[in-house]
Amino acid sequence: RAFDLRHCFTTFTQRCGGARVSTMIDHAHDLASVRDATDRLLTAAAKLDNASVAEPSRLPGWTRGHVLAHLARNADALVNVLGGHPMYASGETRDADIERDGPRSLDVQLTDLRESAARFQAAGTVPGDWSRTVELRNGVTDSASRIPFRRWVEAELHHVDLGIGYELEDLPEEFTEREIGFLADRVSGHPEAPPTRRT
Repeated sequence: RAFDLRHCFTTFTQRCGGARVSTMIDHAHDLASVRDATDRLLTAAAKLDNASVAEPSRLPGWTRGHVLAHLARNADALVNVLGGHPMYASGETRDADIERDGPRSLDVQLTDLRESAARFQAAGTVPGDWSRTVELRNGVTDSASRIPFRRWVEAELHHVDLGIGYELEDLPEEFTEREIGFLADRVSGHPEAPPTRRT
């Protein structure tokens, strides 16, 4: 289910770009939420072992190690975005890095994720114009202030994808409301999207 939700979000942004919504974004609050979500994920993943981290995740073709590797590389990619650099050198490089890092041992995975998360937090404290437009993958653009929320999405949904006891029902209420609202606002009125109504 988490995979389907993310696929919907990714497909729409690739086709329609980064349309803005009117809601004010508190990036500092979101950075704190990212830190909390990452801590929950790291605590849960630390209970795995090398055998279980090599087992399939809920994402087709990915082990739990691939999910953890993606989370680490995504943190570094978003540091690039905040610094005004390309998110990834290329799509091929992104995929190759995940394949390279997926088979690593649990302790290496956790150290990498912890350190990359710290780099993202550090990038979020650099003074700058948070209303500026930044570019992500595939020509998608967004406000810099929404980058911490995008990272929060990655941390929460990929925690579910690990399949280690954290479910969609466990997602924080604020996160769920904002993610659903974010998606609904983006697709509302688009010709490829069915009618939506937020209740």
